[in-house]
Amino acid sequence: MMLRKVTAASAAVLALALSATACGSNDKDGDSAGGGGKKITIGIKIDQPGIGLKTPDGKYTGFDVDVATYIAKELGYDAEDITFKETKSADRETAIERGDVKFIAASYSINDKRLAKVDFAGPYLLAHQDILVRADESTIKSPADLNNKKLCSVAGSTSATNVKEKLAPKANLQEYGGYSECLTGLENKAVDALTTDDSILAGYASKKEFQGKFKLAGFKMSNENYGIGLKKGDADLKKKIDAALTKMVSDGSWEKAVKANFGPAGYKNEPAPKIGNIVK
Repeated sequence: MMLRKVTAASAAVLALALSATACGSNDKDGDSAGGGGKKITIGIKIDQPGIGLKTPDGKYTGFDVDVATYIAKELGYDAEDITFKETKSADRETAIERGDVKFIAASYSINDKRLAKVDFAGPYLLAHQDILVRADESTIKSPADLNNKKLCSVAGSTSATNVKEKLAPKANLQEYGGYSECLTGLENKAVDALTTDDSILAGYASKKEFQGKFKLAGFKMSNENYGIGLKKGDADLKKKIDAALTKMVSDGSWEKAVKANFGPAGYKNEPAPKIGNIVK
């Protein structure tokens, strides 16, 4: 009798363990070979209109969201299998290394410092540092014209530093807490220009409440090659994402996403970059 009780208890423990293992596997990202019914977590920005934005109703919009969704589909994941996770600029490498996300699409410029820690697929967009001015602005025709002008950027941003150190040393740099605050300052004439990547500026200028109020200067003060960040050494995933990006361009989905997310601002985008071609 005692032996039958012990055997029954062991079987119950084994069944529970198997059940727990099965449930746990559904919560984890699938491997790089494809979805297979599993979930995938993708890092994005959630506060950049046109790039990556979480709307009040909980939806995600923006060019990076469209690119990430397309890639996920090519990897075998349906839209409902995707969990988007906010990855702020300073946290991106850590999120990848720790395995918090499968990959990151978040206005993530490829550079040597980052390549020491993570790998990149792509690039998928060539952006440039630019400035946004009021639609009736006519005195700022080159970066040098920013001298003695009030230039806004986000605190800690390298964009404003680049202008002040290299292009317009006498620019009156105003550092605000966020780009939305800079836009309010620009609209109220508290500042004369706002600087960061042109894709980000175009996203803000495309918002319905700002359409027609601002324009991009088109200065191209730097080259920002946006890539898909992934764990270092995951050559299989990199190959699959590169193939997905190539297909996104060839079937017209890339161009459609650019126009949908940046078009209202009159953003003149660069052609889709070739995979592996980093413009210095």
